[in-house]
Amino acid sequence: MIGSHSKKSSSVIIMPDEASQGGQDCIPWSDTSRFIRQLGHDLRNDLNAIELQSTYISELERTEELKGEIKRLREMVSSLASTLQRLSRAVGEIAPNPIPYRASDFIEDLRSHVEHDLPKESAEITWDVQLEDAMLNIDPQLLQEVFSELITNAFRHDRGKGPIMAAAKIADARFLFTFHEPKSRFDSPTQNWGREPLRKITLRHYGLGLNRARAIVEAHGGKLHAQYDPNVSALITTLTLPVAGKSSKQV
Repeated sequence: MIGSHSKKSSSVIIMPDEASQGGQDCIPWSDTSRFIRQLGHDLRNDLNAIELQSTYISELERTEELKGEIKRLREMVSSLASTLQRLSRAVGEIAPNPIPYRASDFIEDLRSHVEHDLPKESAEITWDVQLEDAMLNIDPQLLQEVFSELITNAFRHDRGKGPIMAAAKIADARFLFTFHEPKSRFDSPTQNWGREPLRKITLRHYGLGLNRARAIVEAHGGKLHAQYDPNVSALITTLTLPVAGKSSKQV
């Protein structure tokens, strides 16, 4: 069971399934994430040692076939180390370094990033951008993670028929981004959207991306929530951020 979020402790509370029956103690998310980071750090140290040792063995070995096998072994070790590094980052503390950034420039940069990383999928996204010269005060690199997470998830999880629609505008003095994902059915509850780390785990994915995305948005003074609309068969994610002001100058 996942408890409520508290800004002060940055925390979701992770409770064992038996806690409600056996009275076991809750585990603060801050302790859980610190454990994951430390475990990842320790394992990466061991993997680095294995890679160094395999490099040494490769230098001693003269058989080309065995050298090739050692090379593949090093690639496997390197891939696992990268996975652990991403895992540690996913549970890392959120510490934005905000700068003034024009909202339209941020969306344009985001679109370029998506087209580069997902060239085939990006063609299936319909964009509606009406931001004029509104300014944001954001850490663009951190915030880009949020949008990348939403877009990647849209193509990874039960994609329905039809285009994905992304819209960005200024409403009520706030930056408003809505993301429509076509889905013929959607059974997951959305009241704790982005507050349930480790709930849905699949191969090489550990249910941490959306939790980090929500934490990044809230660290920017914004909000992230989602709702499934059966009338249009779409999961609609809404992200809002405070607007810093307007400027005619380039950032």
